[in-house]
Amino acid sequence: MANYIYGDGRPRSSYSGPRNSRRRRRRRRNQILPAILLALAGILLIALVVFGVGKLRKVLSGRGGSDPAEETSLAEETPPEETEPEAETLGAVEQILADAELCFLQYDYDRAIELVNSNEEAAASEQGQSIIARCEEIKPTLVRQNPQEITHVFFHTLIMDNSKAFDGDSRQDGYNEVMTTKSEFLKMMQAMYERGYVLVRIHDIAYEVDDTENGGKKMVWGDIMLPPGKKAFVCSQDDVCYYEYMDGDGFAARLIVDENGKPKNEMLMDDGSVSVGSYDMVPLLDDFVNEHPDFSYRGAKGIVAVTGYNGVFGYRTDDAYVGVNPNIEADKQKVREVAQCLRDDGWELASHSWGHKNYGKVDMNLLHEDNEKWLTRVGELIGGTDILIYAFGADVADWHPYKTDNERFMYLWGTGFRYFCNVDSTQYFVQKGNDYLRQGRRNLDGFRLWQDMTVKNRTSDLFNAEEIFDPDRPTPVPSYVGG
Repeated sequence: MANYIYGDGRPRSSYSGPRNSRRRRRRRRNQILPAILLALAGILLIALVVFGVGKLRKVLSGRGGSDPAEETSLAEETPPEETEPEAETLGAVEQILADAELCFLQYDYDRAIELVNSNEEAAASEQGQSIIARCEEIKPTLVRQNPQEITHVFFHTLIMDNSKAFDGDSRQDGYNEVMTTKSEFLKMMQAMYERGYVLVRIHDIAYEVDDTENGGKKMVWGDIMLPPGKKAFVCSQDDVCYYEYMDGDGFAARLIVDENGKPKNEMLMDDGSVSVGSYDMVPLLDDFVNEHPDFSYRGAKGIVAVTGYNGVFGYRTDDAYVGVNPNIEADKQKVREVAQCLRDDGWELASHSWGHKNYGKVDMNLLHEDNEKWLTRVGELIGGTDILIYAFGADVADWHPYKTDNERFMYLWGTGFRYFCNVDSTQYFVQKGNDYLRQGRRNLDGFRLWQDMTVKNRTSDLFNAEEIFDPDRPTPVPSYVGG
């Protein structure tokens, strides 16, 4: 029988017996304790490697605050995928250069240079230097636009579904006369873009400054500087309220702010679903400018004119809907949000009167009442405006300058309006008084296109009407009664 040797060298037999068993248990306990101590030492060593000696010392000593040297050491140990500051810096430079490129394309050359020079890395980059060089090269060639030769075109709500608008019902003639189809609008914008037209704000044409000699304010001409061959124009849209009578006739239902913070439309589909997209002039023009940024002068879009009797932007917010629209307060908030979104997006807002009234003919009491309704029920929602786009295009005077003895003008001016727009089929009508700007607008609708093709062409400077006219239109198109 083999003999086994104890750890101290003493031999033992194969049979242990009870006493030897107790000894073995004591020996096992004595062997386990060093193993446990060795394991704890290993854990402590791992902790030192992971957290760093300095960090562990802070924890054990209970010290607060931070040690700059330790923070630097820890930062150096941060894995590469967590180095967010470096990524943010690179992103910021790229954004600066992208913004500067957009400013260059939209004729704001000084701003483009300022943006590039605001960041050392951007200014030192090849792209940044290219932007500055291109700006400096083109600036001496710029041509000041004659503010009295800036045309103004306007539209009503665009027809999205011709089959519903031109379906032979009692509203067909009105739509055919004063509305423009989606295809016509897009063709017009493309033709005008190709001819060098550039969108500007009405506030770019003339604006108020302090009158240091006489006190108060005075209107002065603006300086719109564009490259040779470019021509400034203003664009506006009337009645952006999506009236109740238009339901089911092929138009958008309302304006909204989409998930990206941009203005879009909701439109009711045939299956009862609601689609969000570019279903009227605002988002369609936005899309066009996104594709052709040089169609806009410094981000300008157009003027959105609203009445109030059916609410604003498709939301039934007028006092007449109290008790009828259970969501009226929430809808008012949406109107505020849409209005701010439009302004942020380069649009201007205007009054089109509250009840679509002819301010040149209604008696003064009704004019007061109607304008006060617009100011309180609409103006306060959308943030106010100094632009009045006359309903029906009906001015409060003839072509002569406004005078202080014109009661209607003085009342409207006294309520804050400084820009007054009528309807005038001539190419230009721009009139600056000491304290106002007046501009005629050209209707680009079914009536105008039909007249251009059959009677007298008044839009040859903009496009070829025969190439624009939608073949879905019933002909002849009815006579025009205003907007």
